[in-house]
Amino acid sequence: MRRMRRRIIQPLLRETELRKTDLIAPVFVDESISAPLPIASMPGQFRHPTEGVADYCEHLWNAGIRAAILFGVPAAKDSEATEAYASGGVVQRAVRSIKERLPQMVVATDVCACEYTDHGHCGIVGETADGPDLLNDPSLALMVRIAVSHAESGADIVAPSCMLDGMVRAIRQALDAAGFQNVLIVSYSSKFASALYGPFRDAADSGFSFGDRTTYQICPGNAREAVMESELDAAEGADILMVKPAGIYLDILLSLKEFGLPIAAYQVSGEYAMIKAAAERGWLDERAVALESLIAIKRAGADLIITYFAQDAARWLDEEQ
Repeated sequence: MRRMRRRIIQPLLRETELRKTDLIAPVFVDESISAPLPIASMPGQFRHPTEGVADYCEHLWNAGIRAAILFGVPAAKDSEATEAYASGGVVQRAVRSIKERLPQMVVATDVCACEYTDHGHCGIVGETADGPDLLNDPSLALMVRIAVSHAESGADIVAPSCMLDGMVRAIRQALDAAGFQNVLIVSYSSKFASALYGPFRDAADSGFSFGDRTTYQICPGNAREAVMESELDAAEGADILMVKPAGIYLDILLSLKEFGLPIAAYQVSGEYAMIKAAAERGWLDERAVALESLIAIKRAGADLIITYFAQDAARWLDEEQ
């Protein structure tokens, strides 16, 4: 075997290759700020002002990143997330700004309500037999309005992340009826109730005021349920399936290949923060570990990787040429 590991031979036999076009950069857009605001729990990441988000995306484009996914931080919140579908909302304005500057950049939008509700849950909350909780069908109607408003603003992809039953079918039907047959749906189809989302909630101001999200996200111990969720979303018309988080759920990534759809994986804020924190202490080589983690995610079956390392990884890949 060592004959095949000669340094001159290694590039010819590499089984998994990471490319810049595999990477999607998450972008936080905050309509209450006028200059980029550092995110303390995610070193190197920022909230960007609505007026400046196209500038940042142009930097991503120039680095070779061809896709971004937007998360909005609105100035006002309420119990029904009305700002999430407003035509002048933060994400809607950001999409129009980016597509005007960079028409060839693929712009995806997170379709959820947690950043827009005053309670921090992912949709409409009401009383149930078990106390206050997310209501599925009223929340579906909300997700439809959000997704269509993003498509109207020019989004190429909508990505529902709320883990509602029937969300893909409802959004697909609404997009088609509104004339947006070419807008793709990337479903957060296997999204776990993970402890790794903490820094994101700081970044997007999306922490919840009561309870948890275990009634609509998947228990980390449930592999069959995670595969079934993706199977259902595939049947409802998802164009791309997603596993979130990525790095400690590689077995789920591998399992989803049977459905024949492209697979995305989200290397979440906690995964990013752990690598950054260890590197800052000199315990790990940030570049080597970040690239290894991305290769592992791709090797397990991801066709696309949403990662906060996107811009850095693009530079590192250029340096390896």
